[in-house]
Amino acid sequence: MTSKERYDEWKVKVTDKSLLKELEKMENDPVAIENAFYKDLEFGTGGMRGILGVGTNCLNIYNIRKVTEGVSRAMDAAGMRSVAISHDSRNMSNKFAKTAAEVFASHGIKVYLVPEESPTPFLSFAVRKLGCDMGVMVTASHNPKQYNGYKLFNHTGCQVLDDEANEIISYVEKVDPFEVKTRTFSYYEKQGIISFIEQWVYGSFLNEVETRSLNEAKPLRIVYTPLNGAGFRLVPEVLHDRGFYDVSIVEEQAKPNGNFTTCPFPNPEKPEALKLAIEKAEREGADLVLATDPDCDRVGIAVKHNGEFVLMTGNEVGVLLTDYILGTKYARWGLPYGATVVRTIVTTSLVDKIAAHFGVKVVPVLTGFKWIGNVIEKLGENGGDANRFVLGFEESYGYLVGTHCRDKDAVVASMMIAEMTAYYKSEGRTLVDQLNGIYAMYGKYEHKNISKKFEGASGNKKMKGLMSGLREKPLKRIGGGKIVRSVDFLDQSEYDVPKADVMMYETDNGLTVIVRPSGTEPLIKFYITAAKNEEENAALFAAAISDIDKIFA
Repeated sequence: MTSKERYDEWKVKVTDKSLLKELEKMENDPVAIENAFYKDLEFGTGGMRGILGVGTNCLNIYNIRKVTEGVSRAMDAAGMRSVAISHDSRNMSNKFAKTAAEVFASHGIKVYLVPEESPTPFLSFAVRKLGCDMGVMVTASHNPKQYNGYKLFNHTGCQVLDDEANEIISYVEKVDPFEVKTRTFSYYEKQGIISFIEQWVYGSFLNEVETRSLNEAKPLRIVYTPLNGAGFRLVPEVLHDRGFYDVSIVEEQAKPNGNFTTCPFPNPEKPEALKLAIEKAEREGADLVLATDPDCDRVGIAVKHNGEFVLMTGNEVGVLLTDYILGTKYARWGLPYGATVVRTIVTTSLVDKIAAHFGVKVVPVLTGFKWIGNVIEKLGENGGDANRFVLGFEESYGYLVGTHCRDKDAVVASMMIAEMTAYYKSEGRTLVDQLNGIYAMYGKYEHKNISKKFEGASGNKKMKGLMSGLREKPLKRIGGGKIVRSVDFLDQSEYDVPKADVMMYETDNGLTVIVRPSGTEPLIKFYITAAKNEEENAALFAAAISDIDKIFA
């Protein structure tokens, strides 16, 4: 079908009034019709994410029904009979969660639904705790308010891996969303097929998180913002439970709100997302700022150092957590035999040096926390011990300490960051001081991440062409240096990871550049590492970014 034919079909079959109005608005706008209908919104191996709106390429109740019907058919075929569903604070999240619940229930699949906006790591935990066969999280993580998404988890509490996802996709592709019929949510609730997750599950989650603590709380003044997201209840609770009583919440961002009115881009990687929190921390004389994203799986921080608040990157916080946790456990003879740290291939390799210092193994995996969760499962297979996993993290501000869930967890990370900050404060040091000490021991590892956006049908085509071009005509130089090592993750045997559309380059002047198309956004991402000194690193970054701008114009 052409985009116009799909549009005409939707005009006839759509019954939702708000979507019908959107269809009417674009009737004489061929570009809008093309962008909304040029393809089906992909339910891929990383789930589904898209702009809210009408059309096959946008996220709406029809695409939610289509995907959930396909997942339900796959579950029927495999004899799976239960699912847990959670959602964050985004616009339409609650509606999409209930829509998915209705579709699952129409197949007789028992649904456990969260009673309020809840973090992604809680969904991962609840799947395991309730013994569910699958889990669904309705979220677009840290994207702007125009987006929402749908993540699928298996019985391990880990997002489904590629083989399992591809099997499910084969069912999804056969579904006509307009033929999916269900009864009402209230009908299934009265029948007991849909029920809400009870508070004891939340209590159990917090208990598990709190067992990861290593030291008692020490005096620390904290400002926290959930950025109008799902961390609004559990993060303050866990901090209070651990003895951090001086916690102040940013009032404008304290309650769930999918419009993110004070923070249009609710991504804790972005300095502007912490602006209100830092202003409050300056007024109140706080030591630490914590900011979690809308589904509370990532956390950004700022720490007071020499009278000013310093923003810290995901790599920096991950390095500090690795050093703090491994160092503390090592000193107490608390590291398990075969202790393991997991990082993604785009995350700082400084972790490898720290882990080696403590005799700990590092496992590199592909980008995406599902691969970190999968390592935990593998460690526990065949009589093994999953608790060999100490921590895992990715440079994009996602951390997991312990094995209570199989996804990044900003609840446990917030607790551990607060504890670590308080511990070093009691010794007269800040996190910045500690990080500088790590650099003095292992080298000045610095990182720059940039992205190039390719929106719409034409952008998608260009993005694919640029990645193909890297293989058809390999790069010889980048950032002023000659490429001395390259790894194509579609065709390599050096790393024990599945095939992926990722290119890695190392140069003779000390740069590492990784190129990766996003699995959920219309972006090509670039991860640049230099490990010389501050001045030389800055020059290398400038040269690399200049070349990237030319190559990917």
